[in-house]
Amino acid sequence: MAYCRQEGKDRTLFVTKEYHEAPSSAELVADDPNDPYEEHGLILPNGDINWNCPCLGGMASYPCVEQFKSAFSCFHYSTEEIKGSDCVNQFRAMQECMQKYPDLYPQVDDSEEREEKAAERGQESAPTEAAVAQEQSSS
Repeated sequence: MAYCRQEGKDRTLFVTKEYHEAPSSAELVADDPNDPYEEHGLILPNGDINWNCPCLGGMASYPCVEQFKSAFSCFHYSTEEIKGSDCVNQFRAMQECMQKYPDLYPQVDDSEEREEKAAERGQESAPTEAAVAQEQSSS
């Protein structure tokens, strides 16, 4: 016999061994790719950008939303040989806007970013050329 207990916002389901041994009666329904209410990824089936995609991390709702949309759209629809090479001005405008809001868009120094990535991999970061040059000049 299975039963459920509510504890605050959580529900705990207790089941017996016999309950687990019985075959499941759940039916899986195939996803309908034409379902207008189905959540999609970054690119919708028609090729448009899904600005509501959680993968954008809220970028489409911050103060620099117009600059972000302009730059991202330009890159997405770019037909240049080097994709996005025609979008430099839009990305520059987005970067300039982001620099006005350092609390919302923290700037990460390249060397800090490399050190963080190396730490995630469990390695020491390689010294930068500038650090090596400074070390050599001080000796």
